[in-house]
Amino acid sequence: MKTYTNTGNNDTRSGFGAGLAELGRTNPNVVALCADLTPSLKMGEFIKENPDRFFQVGIAEANMMGMAAGLTIGGKIPFTGTFANFSTGRVYDQIRQSIAYSDKNVKICASHAGLTLGEDGATHQILEDIGLMKMLPGMTVINPCDYNQTKAATIAIADHVGPVYLRFGRPKVANFTPADQKFEIGKALHLQSGTDVTIVATGHLVWEALEAAKVLNEKGISAEVINIHTIKPLDSKAILDSVAKTRCIVTAEEHNYLGGLGESVSRVLAQHNPTPQEFVATNDTFGESGTPAQLMDKYGLNADAIVNASIKVIGRK
Repeated sequence: MKTYTNTGNNDTRSGFGAGLAELGRTNPNVVALCADLTPSLKMGEFIKENPDRFFQVGIAEANMMGMAAGLTIGGKIPFTGTFANFSTGRVYDQIRQSIAYSDKNVKICASHAGLTLGEDGATHQILEDIGLMKMLPGMTVINPCDYNQTKAATIAIADHVGPVYLRFGRPKVANFTPADQKFEIGKALHLQSGTDVTIVATGHLVWEALEAAKVLNEKGISAEVINIHTIKPLDSKAILDSVAKTRCIVTAEEHNYLGGLGESVSRVLAQHNPTPQEFVATNDTFGESGTPAQLMDKYGLNADAIVNASIKVIGRK
């Protein structure tokens, strides 16, 4: 059983900030826009080094999306920054009409996604954003798992032509992927081989999936763990190859089970290989105020929940 080492907890939003700063040094076409939240988005280093390539739009997210779409016409690669709730739900019409429909090369970068926003509560904890964005034609949807992967993803999307939704978070979480990794959009990462159950996870739940696999191994259950960092386009082959061996699957995400990774996986299975599936996700509910750890525990988004789901789905084979 392969083991992964946490090299030190760090927040994925800082991975975005580091990646954006590196792009500022290497790609002169990259510009950044923010809706009055630059400290929260960790954009300070980019702004300090490239003040003429940054636009502070204030609390005007819809205007920011329109500006970003316009900047692409001149060959710029705009990265917009605000909270996930304001990056999607608040500006959905502008994204649909000005960015997705027109296939503009805008990178929509969204921090503070999911329950782990924590104490700010349900009004800020969006659990529908993956569904909103993946339904837009031509939109790429990426949800990296740790600091290193978020930094690599931020750098990689600058070379991708077309609109991208990049989702990341606020809390400090395990940092366990390689610092020198090459991020490949649409290519799932096979973290651990197994024969009894497939666990596919995204974002903050990837580390929890690895922790769950340890517990399952102690129970004599062999779990295959796959990191689905790109929800659209989905790596269908990685999923189908795995369930061909294990004959059951658990999907894990910090998102509503309606519209998220789990439903995308279900479509692949229904079309190609109907397979028992269990969902670790929020159950059609809003969040509430609390610490990230408290909320992940209450809403069943942790290693224990993945273990229980794995045992349940194995029983359904």
